[in-house]
Amino acid sequence: MVPFDFTYHQPSSIHEAIQLFQTLQQQGKKPMYYAGGTEIITLSRLHLVFTDAVIDIKQIPECQVLDIQQQQLVLGAGVSLTTIEEANPFPLLTKTASEVADRTARNQITLGGNICGQIFYREAVLPLLLADSEVVIAGKDGVQQRSIHQVFQQHMQLQPGEFLIQVKTEQTYLSLPYAHIKRRKQGEVGYPLVTVAALKKDGQLRVAFSGVCPFPFRSQAVEERLNQLLPVNTRIDEALQHLPRPILDDIEGSAQYRLFVLKHTLFDIITELEGE
Repeated sequence: MVPFDFTYHQPSSIHEAIQLFQTLQQQGKKPMYYAGGTEIITLSRLHLVFTDAVIDIKQIPECQVLDIQQQQLVLGAGVSLTTIEEANPFPLLTKTASEVADRTARNQITLGGNICGQIFYREAVLPLLLADSEVVIAGKDGVQQRSIHQVFQQHMQLQPGEFLIQVKTEQTYLSLPYAHIKRRKQGEVGYPLVTVAALKKDGQLRVAFSGVCPFPFRSQAVEERLNQLLPVNTRIDEALQHLPRPILDDIEGSAQYRLFVLKHTLFDIITELEGE
């Protein structure tokens, strides 16, 4: 049960959603865009989220696209992780999505909801960072397409009233060699200690991380060290010196333990991809 009252709105177009947000703000309300809703429910119970007006974007046609258009994979923000898993248009994204929460939750969690969420794992963004994807964003200034690297910096840098419509990925990235490893404290479902996703392009490793820091990331400095012509363990030791800080230290695992797990995970990732 959400511990506050709110009005529910379901626009059928991008323009209607933008106008609705502005109107609700003018009425003194605090509107929030809604795709899957799992995070709103979870965080509202912890008193970490409040809204008195929910704008559901799932009925906007552009937010439900899953198609190849002009040699790009186009994924709507309202497409569920289960739908992506079943369609399997981008195997690395499929693998990543299939290990978020459990299937019941994935039926509700959307691509946009995962990427734009507050819970710091946000694992669905990892393949998109590796594939240099583009994001389509709507707001009061219209619809714009930008590199995900411009917009996603520790979290989605959306302005008030903006929302994610689609993610576009060049088709050439979809069939590249990939690896994905998620290490949990225990069991097959739960928050990760460490998640590492990787692609191999033009002989070079691209690597992105979740669970290491309080935000998902891809680091050029880390990749440069991992792609050196040195023994694998030396490359990993040097790469770990260039991680963003702080390293997570919580009930799931201490910072020291996370780094231990990450080192062994990177060894497995590199061994798998360099054998391709």
